Amino acid sequence: MTENPLQNVSFPSNGHTAHGYLALPESGSGPGVVVIQEWWGLTSHIADVTNRLAAEGFVALAPDLYGGTTTHDSDEAGKLMQELPVQQAATDLGGAVDYLLGHEAVVGDKVGAVGFCMGGGFVLVLAAQQGDKIGAAVPFYGVLGEDYPSFEKLSAPLLGHFGEEDEMAPPDAVEELAERIEAESGVRPDFRIYPAGHAFFNDENHMGTYDPEQAVKAWSATRDFLRAKLG
Repeated sequence: MTENPLQNVSFPSNGHTAHGYLALPESGSGPGVVVIQEWWGLTSHIADVTNRLAAEGFVALAPDLYGGTTTHDSDEAGKLMQELPVQQAATDLGGAVDYLLGHEAVVGDKVGAVGFCMGGGFVLVLAAQQGDKIGAAVPFYGVLGEDYPSFEKLSAPLLGHFGEEDEMAPPDAVEELAERIEAESGVRPDFRIYPAGHAFFNDENHMGTYDPEQAVKAWSATRDFLRAKLG
């Protein structure tokens, strides 16, 4: 395990200690939001997203699912994602939920979850696992290295952002996922398709698909959604 310099907080999770990056709003308190990394790891981009949420009034926490490792190589990132057990990661993320709900700066009895790529997939897993502890869930072009578990316990409102040119999460697959979520949970996701490719929100642009215009639209919708659902 290597230490990521972005780690600034530790919290208990599944009998061990997990680490992450925590950002507080200027007001000192606000609703909690878990920010879930892409397959690159807990990078400066994810820290920036966490800071942006804090600037909007949220207490934001990005857990470090790779234990300090980051990469900008797609092959290595894919390997790291495949080697990360979904249930282990979801348990670590559950620890992050409990940490936020117990934090003195967090208001409310539910938290939000926002994630990107692999983290977008984990947003849905977390919402299903944690049930009514999640008050709003926002996956950006979510993908998972294996099939999704049951969505039966999912109750959170869902807003999702996907690219019509995304080969990793193509529109047909997104619609199938939405139908499955609704059938199993009764929640109808608001999954939006943008004229963009995978990772269109990531301004570090490792995949050459960053689209600033669509990123602004998706961020604005996300901010308004979290405010509406979490207060």
